[in-house]
Amino acid sequence: MPIILGRSDMGSGAQDSYTLRAVVPDDTDQVHGILARSIMTGTASFSLEPPAPSETRARIERMIDQKLPWIVAERDGAILGYALADWFRPRPGYRFTLEDSIYIHEDQRGQGLGSVLLIDVLDKARERGTKQVIAVIGDIENTASINLHKSCGFMYAGVLKNVGFKFDRWLDTIYMQREL
Repeated sequence: MPIILGRSDMGSGAQDSYTLRAVVPDDTDQVHGILARSIMTGTASFSLEPPAPSETRARIERMIDQKLPWIVAERDGAILGYALADWFRPRPGYRFTLEDSIYIHEDQRGQGLGSVLLIDVLDKARERGTKQVIAVIGDIENTASINLHKSCGFMYAGVLKNVGFKFDRWLDTIYMQREL
């Protein structure tokens, strides 16, 4: 069942609403667009090229089949952002540990949507019996993601120095962890 949430627009006092719901395969184009834009302009992902839309759709279908949480925020048919929790590692010993990902449309960033999505994904992960959620954050300068995870109870777990190279610079990876 979708969740209708309201938030106040900054300064305007007008009420704006969006719906949180599980991703469906028909969301592929919009989800892919948000991901592709983030990959091409940011360092949250060390990918240099976006996956093909068919790869995004296949991941959506796989996660639905495996009952892994993937939530989108939607307003008037437009996806504003999404969060998911996929396998941290494919080996069976990691079956109680998931890795979260959050991508917000560039026009919607800084309005609190990331925390709403992350909290919902954490709740869904807990319901399915997940013990740990790992955040693998690209770029130590990604303070928005670091602060978002801190605000949702994640603890710093480590840093891998200079393990990525994108936009002509070396990038660190920050690990954060939350026990459910």
